[in-house]
Amino acid sequence: MAGNAAKSTSGKGAAGPLPLVSVNHISLVCRSVEDSMDFYENVLGFFPIKRPGSFNFDGAWFFSYGMGIHLLQSPNPEAMPKKQDINPMDTHMSFQCESMQVVESKLVEMNIKFIKRTVEEGGVYVDQLFFHDPDGFMIEICNCENLPVEFLGSACPLNCQFNASSTNAGALQQQQQQRSTSCAPVATMSHQMLRVP
Repeated sequence: MAGNAAKSTSGKGAAGPLPLVSVNHISLVCRSVEDSMDFYENVLGFFPIKRPGSFNFDGAWFFSYGMGIHLLQSPNPEAMPKKQDINPMDTHMSFQCESMQVVESKLVEMNIKFIKRTVEEGGVYVDQLFFHDPDGFMIEICNCENLPVEFLGSACPLNCQFNASSTNAGALQQQQQQRSTSCAPVATMSHQMLRVP
């Protein structure tokens, strides 16, 4: 089975891409589940939710902003790499916010080290804040809704252009569903996403 999957990773077969709906959760391995629980609940505002009791390993589940965070206790926490430098080009998870100024002030109050970046594209400016969770996994906070989402080539058959803000999320989802029922290619998006600048 694994061999068959490995042979068809190009995604260009006649069957088209996988029929996905949305992001469900992201799993993160932690040195200390307790420290990470405190961070994701009290810094990022996630809510703890019930986790299956049949699991035979330590962890915790959280949910907010339409997605889940699953924390997994590392069996060998001392062997986990320790990141010190904040590199915007590193793998990270990004969240939009209502006020960059408020977020920056709260990070200062919480004594969380961060760096700031600004991206300019065609006169549109996107502000970014980057910082680490307790295990060095990077978090970005941005006002990325300022930058319109423009599909490339034939990825959007309706020649549409969306702004990735919550006000347009419903319209985007509705058009995705319409294209799905007509067998046209579907591009799914989430308000929170893994981003690479």
